[in-house]
Amino acid sequence: MKRANLKEMSSPDLVERFTEIGVAQDQALLGGQTSKFNRLFKQMVELSNELKKRDGDQRRALASLYQHPNMQVRLKAAIHTREVLPVEARQQIEAIAESHWMPQAGDAGMALAIMDGDLKLAGLKRD
Repeated sequence: MKRANLKEMSSPDLVERFTEIGVAQDQALLGGQTSKFNRLFKQMVELSNELKKRDGDQRRALASLYQHPNMQVRLKAAIHTREVLPVEARQQIEAIAESHWMPQAGDAGMALAIMDGDLKLAGLKRD
């Protein structure tokens, strides 16, 4: 994927790009391409930060992806909207965790543990 100047893109174009990155992340996960996934992860964070900077925090636009057919896209949309749409995002993350669709269900379970402050379950705190 060619890197784009995020500041020059419209919010709908950023949502489309977010979708492309999510699908590519899914393919990288399935192919065991960790370095590619990590690059895509960074690109997604940059894109989300650009939406956050926009008037009224445009990350809300990612909620349109809650029904996307790709589980990775849905998961990442929910994770990146939990600050602006906490109830709706949590519902999406819970549904993904309950689906047992791996690896996204595992990531969703970890996200819920972090959201709930269960740092031990999330592996961030030792006894």
